[in-house]
This record gives sequence, C-alpha cells and structure tokens, in this order.
Amino acid sequence: MGEIMRLDKLVASQFSDVSRADVKKLCLKKKISVNGKLMARSDAKVDTDDEIFVNGERLVYKKHVYIMLNKPAGVVCSTKEGDSMTVLDLVPPELMRNGLFPAGRLDKDTEGFVLLTDDGELSHRMLSPKTHVPKTYFVRLEKPYQPEYADIMAAGMTIKGLDGGEDEKCLPAQFSGSDENDCECTLILHEGKFHQVKRMFAELGNKVVYLKRTAIGEMPLNGELASGKCLEILHKDVEKLLAGKN
Repeated sequence: MGEIMRLDKLVASQFSDVSRADVKKLCLKKKISVNGKLMARSDAKVDTDDEIFVNGERLVYKKHVYIMLNKPAGVVCSTKEGDSMTVLDLVPPELMRNGLFPAGRLDKDTEGFVLLTDDGELSHRMLSPKTHVPKTYFVRLEKPYQPEYADIMAAGMTIKGLDGGEDEKCLPAQFSGSDENDCECTLILHEGKFHQVKRMFAELGNKVVYLKRTAIGEMPLNGELASGKCLEILHKDVEKLLAGKN
C-alpha cells in the first residue's frame, strides 16, 4: 500500500501544466480512471499504488523526481531570471513537473552537473554546511598551477571577503594537478561559498578561465550526456549524491 492522498493533488503533482482545477475538469469529462473505475470527483482519496489513467495514459506516481543536467555556460541556475535562459528551460516536457528547482547553484559561466529535483529534504541534506557533501570540479587556469597548491588547499585556506567584507576560512579541499597539462587540475570542495573556486585560485595569484562541475557526492556527471541535456536519476542511485561526505 502506498500513500493516501486526494486525486487532484496526486495528478497535479506529476505534471508541470496540470492544476487541481484541471483535474476537476478532467473528472467531469470522464478522462480519469482509478483501478478501472471512472472518477467523477477530483477530491476522492486514492492510493499512490492504484492503477490510474489520465486521458488514456497510465500515470506512474513518483513522489519525487531527480534529474541530472549538464549545464552549458550562459544558463542561469534559477527557476526564473528575467530574460535569461534558466536551467528549467532545458528540461524536456516528459521530465518537467511542478515544484522543480536546482539543488545548489553554478555560476552563469560555469558548466557541468546540476541536480534538478522537487525533493526539498534531499536538497537540504545535500547543501547543509553540516554534511560537507563533496563536489568535484575540473578547472583550467590562466597560468600553470604550482606544487604548493595542494598543501595550501588541504590545510584550509583563507580567501578575501566579498565587497570588502571579512575574510573567509575555507574547509580543507583536495587539489590534484593534471600530468598532461599544467594549467588543468581537479578540485574537490566540501562546501559552497559564493564564487569559491575562482576566489581560491585568485588568492593564489591565478585565474580560472574554465570551470566545470564533474561530480556531486559519489555520482559523476554522465560522460555521454551532451551539454544542455538531462537524464533522470534512478531512485536507487539517489543516495550516491550524499555519499563521500565528511
């Protein structure tokens, strides 16, 4: 047995363009059936495990949805941002639903893994300063990295405050340089300060010219997922997003 809820709430929660009022209209038009019975009332209580058809199509209830997006540069990590394209504009209709939001942010010019979900609890666990979920970044620098970067970051460096504010102490981070290109490296952070990667390298006298998030927790960005494309994360894999935390 699943969760008991009103029919209109259940159906509306599974679509981005269907309201409870729409569900009521669909019931009046005899377009919704539950376990083979046409539903006349949208406020009827149903089980999420019931066999529900809407406009002749089977509705498979999902309490929450989890989407991996390979964000391209120029797209804003927001649900709405003036005339700018947002991450939600890249979600295909079959994955879109009410309440979807980006769990965490990337700068507009940063690429890579953004999690889109309607699960506020998981988002809170993932972003909480208490959990320290690791996030991995590929970084390309303006100048070659220096051998001391790894020790400085591992010790927890201090970066200048924003807009003249107080300096900020960073948690220890893991730096590893590329053997093939001394301007490329990987950085693993356990927190999410504003513009943190760029500010850390600026403190070391260098500049980030390209930045891409490649993993959250122990879930890597799918290597076959093209820029600007999405894929749904299976529920059995969701806990990987929280794995590896301190």
